Amino acid sequence: MFGLTGPSGFSRFSTAEEVTHGIDGSGLTAIVTGASSGIGTETARVLALRGVHVVMAIRNMPAGREVKEAILKQNPTAKIDAMELDVSSIASVNSFVSDYKSSGLPLNILINNAGILAPPYMLSKDNMELQFATNHVGHFHLTNLLLDTMKRTAHESSKEGRIVNVSSRRHQLSYPEGIRFDQINSQSEYNALSAYGQSKLANVLHANELARRLKNDGADITANSANPGAIPTNIFRHHSFFSGLASIFGRFVLKNVQQGAATTCYVALHPKVKGISGKYFSNCNLDATSSQANDAQLAEKLWNFTENLIKENHPGSR
Repeated sequence: MFGLTGPSGFSRFSTAEEVTHGIDGSGLTAIVTGASSGIGTETARVLALRGVHVVMAIRNMPAGREVKEAILKQNPTAKIDAMELDVSSIASVNSFVSDYKSSGLPLNILINNAGILAPPYMLSKDNMELQFATNHVGHFHLTNLLLDTMKRTAHESSKEGRIVNVSSRRHQLSYPEGIRFDQINSQSEYNALSAYGQSKLANVLHANELARRLKNDGADITANSANPGAIPTNIFRHHSFFSGLASIFGRFVLKNVQQGAATTCYVALHPKVKGISGKYFSNCNLDATSSQANDAQLAEKLWNFTENLIKENHPGSR
């Protein structure tokens, strides 16, 4: 129900600080994509506040440096770094992972947070529809390339690894067929909001299939998806109408950034989530997904499709 506390003890009004209160994250290392603004910044700040070594994986390095300085000013003992990553580019993902592995850092938590919402039709550098490329393909590739590091970290530290895909309630409002495998780059069939829903559906399907594969591998890593809720951040920048509504009605119907980051931080850090994998969380509680998001065959098909898409568009990638 609206605003009511769920089984976790938290609700849509809970903040990221509240849901992680008393949790000691020291000794853990996390990557947060898209951490230079919005809920990504708040996620990075709160994880660092709990002692986690946070690596902000960001496209806008000047903005990232400002965020890092602001976090350190508030929390001088924070362990926080910024590394360049344009998640819409396969080459940038490859470069980031290479640099990360060269650093020798472990990896306990991966938060696939970066995203764009409903821009006009555009193609990525790899000639993929930009929302699908940014919100799904780049994070899929990033996760695959970092899995060996996460598995090794989980084994050596005896601490469960956690992967969190930041999705959206809009995953329920994709195109009618869910994923348009045969028209993924079609400009004539493009609908900005449906394409956003498609990319967010892909986030849930990816987490579900990843959870299945990790379980089969016997890896001590969970994979879940999280719905942060509607938050008036710059993700609305392509839609002045929505930005206007957010500014007028936001305080009544939308979450603030502190509340928006709560579910991500809860799934990433809270002891109650230990061992839970392949699930969808909203308002810091388990929630139901659309029937398409719960389709195991669709999830496997998307996995194979995405792997082939990466190989076709960037033959040097594995």
